[in-house]
Amino acid sequence: MVSNAFPVGPELYWLTVLTIATALFWVPYILGMIMCRGLVGALVTREGDDPGTFAWARRGQLAHRNAIENLAVFAPLAIGVAITGTGTETTALAAMAFFWLRLAHYIAYIAGVAVVRTLLFVGGVVCQLSLGFAILSAGATP
Repeated sequence: MVSNAFPVGPELYWLTVLTIATALFWVPYILGMIMCRGLVGALVTREGDDPGTFAWARRGQLAHRNAIENLAVFAPLAIGVAITGTGTETTALAAMAFFWLRLAHYIAYIAGVAVVRTLLFVGGVVCQLSLGFAILSAGATP
């Protein structure tokens, strides 16, 4: 069930939750660096350095980057739905599904389950398109 208790709409609620989650997605690969290099070694690692010898830590770093890239697409769409007042039950469900799909994508990415990861990614794109089409179908053309 979709909650409408958030004062600015469910799309912005899920955007907020996703943004917080994305902000925390760096934690596993930093822990991997600490496990491989020790605390001091992890602190002095330069940009672009491999996060360690653990494959899951490297995938965690890539998953975090992918999450940021997709947040850059989802955020303006969710904000656009809120600003234009084009939110519907469908856009609310799409925003909620996007959050859960992205969380599952992150987990699948770290676990190295490529096919599942790809399917989850595609599901997220469908959710993004749903929000975009809701804005475009609202009527006004330039």
